[in-house]
Amino acid sequence: MPQIKLIAGLGNPGTEYAQTRHNAGFWFIDELAWAWKAALKEEKKFFGETARVARPEGDVWLLKPNTFMNRSGQAVAALASFYKIKPEEILVVHDELDLPCGRIRFKLGGGNGGHNGLKDIQARLGTPNFYRLRLGIDHPGDRNLVVGYVLNKPSAEDRQSIEEAIAKSLQGLPLVLSGEWEEAVRFLHSK
Repeated sequence: MPQIKLIAGLGNPGTEYAQTRHNAGFWFIDELAWAWKAALKEEKKFFGETARVARPEGDVWLLKPNTFMNRSGQAVAALASFYKIKPEEILVVHDELDLPCGRIRFKLGGGNGGHNGLKDIQARLGTPNFYRLRLGIDHPGDRNLVVGYVLNKPSAEDRQSIEEAIAKSLQGLPLVLSGEWEEAVRFLHSK
C-alpha cells in the first residue's frame, strides 16, 4: 500500500496572491506546518519552500512551489525525483472550482479539470496517478470569469468555509497518512 511521502499545496507566490482563492493549497500547507511545528524554508533546488517532518508513518515532505501555478510540476517533480518519491506517494492539495466552498474531495488520479497546476504536475510526472485533496472554492458561473475569480479574495463567508474545509482536511489527514483511504473518503466527503 503506497504511503504519502510528499504533500504539495498549490498556489501562486507573492503577497498580491496570498489571500486569493487559487492559494487554498498554500493555506492548507501553512496550517499543516503550524500544526506539525514544521518550519518551511526556501529550497532553490526544489523551486519552493519545503519542510521535512518526521511522522510515525515515516518522513513526510511539505512543499509550497515558488513557481507560478502553471509551473507547479517543476517543484513537485524536482523534490520527488531527488528523494525517489513515486507519484502514488504524492498528495497534491489544490483549489477546486467544481466544488462549493467548504466541500472537500479526496481521490487518486483522474483528470485535471482545466487546473493549470494539476496539468503541469501530470506532465512533469508523466502520470495522473497521484492523490489529490480538492478544496472547494465554488464557481463564478461563467467560465470567462474564472481567471479573475480565482485570482481574487473570497468573501469573508467563503473564506471561512474554505478555512473550515482546511481544518476538517487536517483532521482527516491521519487517515490518509495511515492508508485508511475508505475511512478518509467517508470522513472528508461528509457534510
